[in-house]
Order: sequence, then structure tokens, then C-alpha cells
Amino acid sequence: MIHPDTRLDFLGDSMGHGVVAKQFIPAGTIVYAKDKLEIEMDSAHPLFYDRGYREIIDKYSYIEPSGMYVISWDLAKYVNHSCSSNTLSTGYGFEIAVRDILPGEEITDDYGMLNIEHELSCSCGSDNCRGYVKPNDLEFLSEEWDERVKNALKNFNEVHQPLKHLVTIETLLELESFFLRKENYKSVSSLLLKRTNIFHTAEY
Repeated sequence: MIHPDTRLDFLGDSMGHGVVAKQFIPAGTIVYAKDKLEIEMDSAHPLFYDRGYREIIDKYSYIEPSGMYVISWDLAKYVNHSCSSNTLSTGYGFEIAVRDILPGEEITDDYGMLNIEHELSCSCGSDNCRGYVKPNDLEFLSEEWDERVKNALKNFNEVHQPLKHLVTIETLLELESFFLRKENYKSVSSLLLKRTNIFHTAEY
């Protein structure tokens, strides 16, 4: 589920649609959290044999460390990539605003954290555009992303959290342990797909 203060906008012919903030969303706010309405399937699902459905799955899903594909039921699936994204995935099962997001500003995340299967060319326009988003970005960029996430988490208990009810008690306790003792931080590297999982490679 994506933050309620967002909407879907048409951003232009080159970009297509994207998600923008309707209200100010401060750094440290949960912007996306997985909920029970999300569509989940493994790589052996029959829809992977259907060309039309496979294209939809490839376009709109992210892949969990377990190898499960997840497609959001709401606007979250329309969030675009930026190499200088204003949200990042965390090791705690949600995405967080890593800087203040202004009204009318596009919500972006970094597809390098989503266990993509194939390299994607990027023309996001940010000053630090990598040029390509790669399946192994999590292996090489996790320390940089962790620093941004840790900095944003400092505000977690100070900002309004309309999606906090989607965070499990166990996860909240893990967060409190990190807040109090600055230890046991759960790195974004925990999101990395276990490469022992075998992807389904159906021909169509």
C-alpha cells in the first residue's frame, strides 16, 4: 500500500504515468508497505507461460529475497525509478522517504533494490544517473543506501506515519532496538535475492 497522500499523474510522453505527492511528506515517513492485498506469485505460476501476462509481471512486479514476485494492487506499481530517488526500500519491509518530498513532487524509488532480472538503461536525468540499473546493484550500493536509510530513520518516531499499522510488532521492536542502542540494524542487503532460487524461464 502506498502513502495515502499520493496520486497518479501523467508526466509526459517520454515518462508516461508516475506517482506524485499530494501533500508534504517528510523524511522518515513510510511511503510504501506491503499489505495483504498485494498479488504474490512464484516463478512457476501458470501466468508466466502467457506472453501478455508475463510482460505485465515483468513491468510491475518486484522480487523478494525468497524469489516471490509481488505486484501492488494500488498506485505503488506506477512509482518510477531514479538514481537519486526520494524513497528507498529498507530491510524492515517498507520503503521510506529519505528526504522531504514536496507537494507535486514525483515519488521515485531505486529499481536497483528490487532484484530486477535484466539490466535496464536509465535516463532519469539526475546528476548521479548511473546510466544502467543492474541486477547486482544491491551487492555494490547497499552501504551507500544504508547510510541514507539510517539518516531517514532518525525521524521515524517524529513524523506522522499513516502506514505504520502495516508494520508488524516484531519489526517495530527491531526498529526500537536500533533506535535505542544503534545496533542490530537490518541492512538493505537483506533484500538481495537468494540466487540459489531457480527462476522460471518459460518460452512463449
